[in-house]
Amino acid sequence: MIEPEQVAYINARIIDPAADMDCEGALVTFGDEVQAIGPNLFPEGVPSHFKTVDCGGHLIAPGLIDMRVFTGEPGAEHKETLATASQAAAAGGVTTMVVMPNTDPVIDDVALVDFILRRSRDTAVTNVYPMAALTKGLGGEHLTEMGLLQEAGAIAFTDGDRSVMNARLMRQALSYAKTFDALLVHDAEDTSLALGGAMNEGELASRLGLQGIPGSAETIVVERDIALLKLTGGKYHLSQISSAETLRVVAQAKADGLDITCGVSSHHLALNENDVGDYRTFFKIAPPLRTEEDRRALVDGLASGLIDVIVSGHNPQGPEDKRLPFAEATFGAVGLETLLPVALELVQNEYLDLTTLLRSMTQTPADILGLPAGRLTPGSKADFILIDINAPYVFDAATLKSKSKNSPFDERRMQGRVLKTVVGGKAVYDYTRG
Repeated sequence: MIEPEQVAYINARIIDPAADMDCEGALVTFGDEVQAIGPNLFPEGVPSHFKTVDCGGHLIAPGLIDMRVFTGEPGAEHKETLATASQAAAAGGVTTMVVMPNTDPVIDDVALVDFILRRSRDTAVTNVYPMAALTKGLGGEHLTEMGLLQEAGAIAFTDGDRSVMNARLMRQALSYAKTFDALLVHDAEDTSLALGGAMNEGELASRLGLQGIPGSAETIVVERDIALLKLTGGKYHLSQISSAETLRVVAQAKADGLDITCGVSSHHLALNENDVGDYRTFFKIAPPLRTEEDRRALVDGLASGLIDVIVSGHNPQGPEDKRLPFAEATFGAVGLETLLPVALELVQNEYLDLTTLLRSMTQTPADILGLPAGRLTPGSKADFILIDINAPYVFDAATLKSKSKNSPFDERRMQGRVLKTVVGGKAVYDYTRG
């Protein structure tokens, strides 16, 4: 039997939000676990039998957890596979991907949950957890067998980018989920108000001659869901929030003591409707980019803790779906590899501190999902990243590991690069090796 390797990552700044740790020190792994962490681990030097990695003063943090990742597998592997998505994730510092059930076939059956788990074990370099469909075939008419799907390995239930518009069915879903202590994740948008819309409703949409989607399309569904949550109890997570008005509704629900959490995509923290410019379809995402006032409200909500997590909203689309007239182009943008550098802009611009930012992508999503991840305590799995938070560069979408290149951040000046990604004690990405 081969003895597990001991590796000492020395000369690092270490931030672990779960332990309120921010110090200069070292991290030691033994096999696939963290063995020790903190300052002054080696006052007399690293033992000779350790493998040593000098981090050059750069930052070690827990691996990121992305709660909203769409892939093409099964059914649309030409856009993305679990393998390529995981490679993109590793390059972006994401060690745990939570994948959506919007595939072909839909992940609404025990056998398909098992397929995702087995396929990811065989091909992915990061951790992969599936969410299962809330309704059969994502049709919004009949609930899936949540109990069986949860036993098979589904960690939450959602219809992905589709809203459940039937209020009675949504109430049943919340009640049913509570029975299994399951998390219900909802993408809130009134389909009748959003029908035919291509971007945020407002003056800009009118000038561009595009049909708009009002922020109220989101808020109305969230208000309904909160009313139902008061009736049923249980755990509810709003997948993505995009407007200041919805944020106010969520704030009141939290003040009322409801078990509600919410996420925001890195796109909505960095961009607004003006970035659509001259019909740039790579900026066509769902929910649509809102006003600058909405964007600033989302940043403030994240800084205050009202918004719980940041997600990539990774949604790969091929050129045949994006290089079309704006109204006809498909919604979606890739985001796994830009999640961290885009989020770091908030720290660089002094909107919030680095620990708060990292908590929203490590400890908090782990706690919401009940995952044994997002922390660096001894005995935990050795999933972590090494980051040069000061590295400047111009982002080039052509270099993405993702199969699809539909990023709205092409040619954007960024600062902060992942140097190394470690999953289960094994380096799965090293920037110096490409």
